[in-house]
Amino acid sequence: MRKINVFTFFLILIPFIITNTSLSQTNYTRLSGFQNSPYFEEQILSLNYPNEIKIHINAPSPAMFNPDKPISIALFALPNGNTTEQTIGKIMEPGDDWHFDIQHIGAQTRFLRNHLTESNLVTVYLENEQKSWPTWKAKYSNHDEIIKGLVDYIRSIFNEYESTVILTGHSGGGRFSFSFMDAYSEIPTFVKRISFLDSNYGYEHTYGDKMINWLNSSSDNFLSVFAYNDSVALYNGAPVVSATGGTWYRSRLMKNYMSSFYTFTDSEDTEFIKYEALNGRIKIILKKNPQQLILHTVQVERNGFIQGMVSGTELEGVDYNYYGERAYSQYIQKSINAPEQLKIPPRPLDAITGSQFMNSVSNLSFEDRENRIYDEISKGNIPDFLRSLTKIETTFNDANGVNHSVIYEVMPDYLAIGSNEDFCRIPMGPITAQKLADLFGAAMPTSKIVDNIYANCVTKLAPQFYTPVGNENELVAKFVLHNKDIEEQRISKGGELGQLTGGIKKDIILSNKIVDPTRTHHVVIYGWHQLNGSPIQPVYNGHINTYVDYSHGIRFINSQMLIDSVVTDYKNILTDGVLYKILSNETGAMEQPSYLKVDGIPETPKSFGVINSGADELKIVLTEDSNVESYKVFLSNDGINFNDAISLNPDNLIITSLTEDNIYYIKLKAINQVGESPYTEVLAGVPSSDLKLNSLIVNGFDRASEGNTYNFIRQHASTLNANLQGFNSATNEAIIDGIFNLNNYFIVDYILGEESTVMKHSAMWNKQLFLIT
Repeated sequence: MRKINVFTFFLILIPFIITNTSLSQTNYTRLSGFQNSPYFEEQILSLNYPNEIKIHINAPSPAMFNPDKPISIALFALPNGNTTEQTIGKIMEPGDDWHFDIQHIGAQTRFLRNHLTESNLVTVYLENEQKSWPTWKAKYSNHDEIIKGLVDYIRSIFNEYESTVILTGHSGGGRFSFSFMDAYSEIPTFVKRISFLDSNYGYEHTYGDKMINWLNSSSDNFLSVFAYNDSVALYNGAPVVSATGGTWYRSRLMKNYMSSFYTFTDSEDTEFIKYEALNGRIKIILKKNPQQLILHTVQVERNGFIQGMVSGTELEGVDYNYYGERAYSQYIQKSINAPEQLKIPPRPLDAITGSQFMNSVSNLSFEDRENRIYDEISKGNIPDFLRSLTKIETTFNDANGVNHSVIYEVMPDYLAIGSNEDFCRIPMGPITAQKLADLFGAAMPTSKIVDNIYANCVTKLAPQFYTPVGNENELVAKFVLHNKDIEEQRISKGGELGQLTGGIKKDIILSNKIVDPTRTHHVVIYGWHQLNGSPIQPVYNGHINTYVDYSHGIRFINSQMLIDSVVTDYKNILTDGVLYKILSNETGAMEQPSYLKVDGIPETPKSFGVINSGADELKIVLTEDSNVESYKVFLSNDGINFNDAISLNPDNLIITSLTEDNIYYIKLKAINQVGESPYTEVLAGVPSSDLKLNSLIVNGFDRASEGNTYNFIRQHASTLNANLQGFNSATNEAIIDGIFNLNNYFIVDYILGEESTVMKHSAMWNKQLFLIT
């Protein structure tokens, strides 16, 4: 991803237009750039922001959003160690991570929306790569400037409306609020509520001074604080925090300091100590803890977010009790099992139109034009009709012939620059397209997916092409003409913008041919379907990657999709030796499902083996790779369905707690900080108390060819095991590299499949029994 200057980012990511449409005599307000959530019809927008920040905005449904009311923007900074999905929450199912059931900010937001009548509540979840705002702050010396700009940007998204801001968050999320205050000598007037949900660890009196001045500046400003007695809380018999390091101490410190400026009303019962001032505009609630429990998240779960948002108002205590039973249970969403939305910024209000852009690049070089294309699209200058992806549901088989249900989302048309009223579909090179895909969380389709998209198109138009005259087909003028002709045909056929449309462009696709050694730095194209369903363009990589003509198009799909109802990454499927067939009709898994090779990602382990290491252990032996920090090891009982990964260090590749004499099928991924390799082929082993096994299975069939599922060891391993023959296994590269000595085995079963030549190794002919299969 190209680095963007933060100041430039603020200038280009400016407010978007909010449009109103009337449906069935009901006023609906659809927020431009937002996508529909599968839960409660809410409108959501996810963005990657500079400096490792992730933004997820949740707005009311189109039916609930009232354009005549202001917007309350609740900036919820996530607690340490939690993701946005976990913070939103879900109905718990067996096997779910406990983090999904400790906050439920999504459900508490919905409760509040059904009670707040004066404004539209928008909750913004703020996450960072470190999953800790204190850790993030330590990394960025200009943390205050970054957060100030972030808040300005979020406010600009709703620039068409009057809006106010609420600073809130749980646990380490309080550091976000304090960092925001660091950016100002006085807290801005647009901030109307500050709510610390057991999160004011970083409180100092300098922040107290700013909050006091802010509270004095307007009777509309509210401060809400709650904490529990963490100073006595124990975990495994040890204190959770120091005597002065927790929110109990900091909250009392804050109250004592503010007592010099305000008269507090104090109250106490068996459960709480409460401090109140300014007629409830300051409210501090401290939970007692005689049992020395850890109540850090319980305070939030038990209606804490609701309390923090309405304390001091007439809604406090209405239909809920703080620290009582959950008042929001009916609003908890069923699942988070949905792909993330594409992170495309809203279209700037002052963005140029499609025709203006095409005029501005008509005489530029390829390189300069590509840079301009990236700049415009990366800041969100695409038509709104491209933002609502079309969901396609189908069934595909993997390389073993197993059926899988597949649900994926695709742009309804090809990538364009401009507005709904004035746009141009824009051909571009694969490198620019890949950079944009990576920026948005998208991917380009395979030829198989291109065919499936066309089969599901509502609007199918006949391809329109032009006789080549010199290099005219590569010029901007022809791009514009082609777009004009497509639009005339679409309108004449009754096609609507936003309908899934096909037959108008060749797709730039992901393919094994990206790494064709005879054609490096080439683009792979496919498609341009005729009305009879046949594509004009077969899979072809004859053009250099700087060649573009009017017929090329970019259609993004969401890189996250549902495979058998599980959210799965598109590239992970394409690199899997069995599952790749779900999404590809080419031969073999993809080594590089991208036009950009990321430097530093480990290579796929080729030279390795599995040996018996004891009655309940197997050991992986392989050639040392200094670029690898760890290995993900996947185990299976059938060679098809693999368990979740086990992480092993390179210097201790022993798999323990296995069952003696059972077959275990194994595949690997090499891991480092940059990324992870594709999957290896599948090997197998049998843990045994007999450490001197007489048989070795060698997999020599690793060619990417039709039908190679990279797990043919299944048949060989099961046969040997059924005949009471324990075995080790290895790749043919491990034999060549000398990791295994064939003379150590009485039986060598050498799997060659369709390999054209037998490995020439003198030792292989000295066996008493040598099988070539």
